Parts: sequence; C-alpha cells; structure tokens
Amino acid sequence: MRPLPPAARWCLIVLGVTVCYFATAQIGIQWAIVREQISPLWPAAGVALATPMLLGPRFWPGIFLGALLTNIALGPSLVTVLVISAGNTAGPMLAYAVMRRLGFRNELDRLPDAVLLVAVGAIGGTAVSAVMGTGVLVFGGALSPGDFWATALVWWTGDAMGVLTITPLLLLAPRFRMPKRVPLIRWGEAAALALFGLGTAVLASTTTSKLFLVFPVLVWAALRFRQAGALLCSLCVCTFTIFGAIRGLGPYGDYELATRMLHVQGYDATVGLTALTLSTIVLQRDRATAEIADAWRQITEMVDLIAPRQSLRSAITQHTDDEAQAACASRKRSR
Repeated sequence: MRPLPPAARWCLIVLGVTVCYFATAQIGIQWAIVREQISPLWPAAGVALATPMLLGPRFWPGIFLGALLTNIALGPSLVTVLVISAGNTAGPMLAYAVMRRLGFRNELDRLPDAVLLVAVGAIGGTAVSAVMGTGVLVFGGALSPGDFWATALVWWTGDAMGVLTITPLLLLAPRFRMPKRVPLIRWGEAAALALFGLGTAVLASTTTSKLFLVFPVLVWAALRFRQAGALLCSLCVCTFTIFGAIRGLGPYGDYELATRMLHVQGYDATVGLTALTLSTIVLQRDRATAEIADAWRQITEMVDLIAPRQSLRSAITQHTDDEAQAACASRKRSR
C-alpha cells in the first residue's frame, strides 16, 4: 500500500484534531453557564494544548477549525466567533512555545514539567483565550461591561481545568500499554480504587465536611497506579464537583454564580494539582530507583569481570616470586 502524500496526511490529521476538539467542546457545552458557550470545565482546552505537544505546531488549523465549528452556531456574530476561535488557538500555541522554550518534556516524569504544565499551560495560556473571548463578547454587545470579570473568571478557570485534567492524560496515552500477566489481586485493587474513587467523588460533591475524603484516595492512586490512576481519579472528582455546583447542589449551592465557581474551581484546582504533582514525584522516585539499580548492576558486572583477572594476576605474581626465591636459594647453595 502506497503511503499518503505529506499534504494528504496533514489534511487528515488536521481533520482528526478538528473532530476531537469539536467532540470534547460539545461535552463542555453541556455544562455551559454563560451564554451557553462558557463552561467551568472545558475539555477542548486540554485537547488544544496537547495537539502541538503530540503532533507538532503545524497542525494548529485543526484547533482553529474545531473552535470555529463549535462557536459558529452560538454566535453572536461571525467576527466575534472568528476572534474567539483565534483566542482559543493562540492561547495553547503560545503556552506550547513557552513550555518548549523552558525545556518541557511530554513524559511528565520530572517535577519541573508538572510545574510548567500548571503555571504556563493551565494558567498562562488559558488566560489569553479567556481575555480575548470575553473582551470581544463585551465589545460586540453580547455581554455588558460589568459582566467582564465574572465571565472571564469562569472562562479562564474552565479552560484551566480542561488543561489540568485532560492534557496530562493525552500526553500519557501514546505510552499506554495493556499490562500482561497481571495478578488477580492487582485487578482487585484497581477495582477497589475505582469504587472508592467514585464514592468519594460523589460524597465530596454533597457536603463541605466530606470535601477532603478524596485526598487519601488520590494518594493511594498515585502510589499504586502512578499518573494514570491519580489523573483519572482527579478527573472524576472534578466532574462530579462541577456538576453539583452548576445545579446549585452540595456545599456551593448557596453562593452566587461567580463566588460559587471561584470556590469550586479552587477546590478542583487543588485536587488536580495534588494528583499531578504527587504522581510525578512518585514517577521521578521510581526512575531514580531504577537508575541506582542499573548503576549497581553495572558495578557488579565490572567486579565480576575484574575478579578473575585479578586472581590470575595474583597467581602469576606469586609464581614469579616463588621462582625468584628458588633461584636465590640455588645461588646461595652453589656458593
């Protein structure tokens, strides 16, 4: 089968990115609380940042087209939609450029990588998209100037949560391999973690006193199942918390919209940051342990190679000394 020409391959990948962005944006729209297009959890932002990291920056048109298809039906005008789509593209691409400049690696196996993803990807880049999008809505008359900061806050935190929960999972996906010969007890532990994670996520979204039940589960997931387990638990907790807050349920139901979103996003950001940093630290510890074990193995092999040679050298030296002593004794007797 003949390989696809580079131009055709580029078009197919751009189309795939467009579909992925549009599909995840439809999930975010289901939770929209401002103009049916601004959501406290926007998974498409995570897809947008992961696209240049995994595929390269030249596939940015897929992000723009996905944002354009998402917003064109929501309005309010074509110019506004174009500016919003440009902001949704510029923010992730700018964050990607800065993170690469600072040495970010997709493996997420170092603590500085986790810090860069949070500080630059989840906070810095999403702020660009939020300010551009909210600004053009106010300028176009779709929002009143007094609603700028509240809307920008929801937009910004929604995009940030999308990056914090979705992007790390997408970065881990290319390295995922189905485990082989996993003991039955390990499957049982995974099932127990899933059950406890789901249960604590539901409980955390009901009352204030149960908010911190999720953190022991996050520690369990990070220690035993590394980044994949911790990040999936974090996504589950954030989803249930935001779902309850949008509908005025749980510990945030008595607040105004802006205050409610500020509280829930602060909590979800803490959960996501804990899951990401703790699992990264555990992975970094595992890598250091593996490097020490490998160094010890190399030292052991060198000792095993040197020992026989050293024994042979000792034997030769001993034989030479014996011959020298025998010759000396023979000379003394001849005198």
